[in-house]
Amino acid sequence: MLYNKFEINLLIIKKKMIKVLIVDDHSLVRNGIKTILSIYDDIEVIGEAENGKEALEICGKCLPDVVLMDLIMPEINGIETTKKILESWPTIKVVTLTSFVDKKLIEDSLKAGAIGYVLKNISGENLVATIRDTEKGKSTLSSEASDFLISNIKKPAVVEYQLTNQEKNILGCLVEGLSNKNIAQKLVLSLSTVKFHVSNILNKLGASSRAEAISIAIKSKLVE
Repeated sequence: MLYNKFEINLLIIKKKMIKVLIVDDHSLVRNGIKTILSIYDDIEVIGEAENGKEALEICGKCLPDVVLMDLIMPEINGIETTKKILESWPTIKVVTLTSFVDKKLIEDSLKAGAIGYVLKNISGENLVATIRDTEKGKSTLSSEASDFLISNIKKPAVVEYQLTNQEKNILGCLVEGLSNKNIAQKLVLSLSTVKFHVSNILNKLGASSRAEAISIAIKSKLVE
């Protein structure tokens, strides 16, 4: 079917454009992304922001469909900006675009409401696919981020025992095989104080005996 010029223009107008906001404190990065996206006729870059404060202002004026969000920025970082955007405009979709593969950053970004987490080494074609998927509400994680999260899930949780310095000193004495009386003499403490600390150590380690506490201390490398 052939279309005249008027009909072609009408089809272009009717075609839904995905409005994108680029948030990054490096102008070269913003310009590079904008150049890539300019090739595609279903994507429109409606604004650029070099920090979270500017991003919030632009969201209030233009209401983008998708925000490409850097993490490390002045004024307001990407995670806080993501939270604030979604609190005010819950229909906006935010995808983190960063150079960092870090467990805490990934988790914090997703908790803040980001629908995706991709790295800046992404190809232009994949970035466009991510934007289109994000606009539809589909989540996207880079392979690096996915692998990182999976590997951390598989790792056994590290138990952290909140021992004071004094308790660590006394635990070290227990490992040496010293009695409460000898510990008191070595650390210049009263016998009652030592007994109090030993009781606290057993409670914190979840140990039912001095022998079990010593075993936990050695396995968990709580003493040098």
